[in-house]
Amino acid sequence: QVQLVESGGGLVQAGGSLRLSCAASGRSLSTFVMGWFRQAPGKDREFIGAISGKVGTTYYADFVKGQFIISRDNAKNTVYLQMNSLKPEDTAVYYCAARGDYYCSGYAILYDYWGQGTQVTVSS
Repeated sequence: QVQLVESGGGLVQAGGSLRLSCAASGRSLSTFVMGWFRQAPGKDREFIGAISGKVGTTYYADFVKGQFIISRDNAKNTVYLQMNSLKPEDTAVYYCAARGDYYCSGYAILYDYWGQGTQVTVSS
């Protein structure tokens, strides 16, 4: 079992930045692909990006265009989502997820473990 806890969400003005963290316990994250998703009110959960285990290869959704950056620190068993140039439409609950495989994926159904989410609100 893997327990994931996101932190770092909050209220930020448009144009600002936030860094979300996803801390894991129970198992080492080094063998997991870690993904970030978000869900805005009334919308489906949306894939943001993922990072592979040991090598740290990243894979992003097309809309990201460099706005978000995923990184990981296996020594701390933590994954990060750096969010820059935030816009009101980025307001959502942000989730991290772990997939017990080598390959990144944008499909939520392929992820085995999920955090509880952290709210990000971007004011205009």
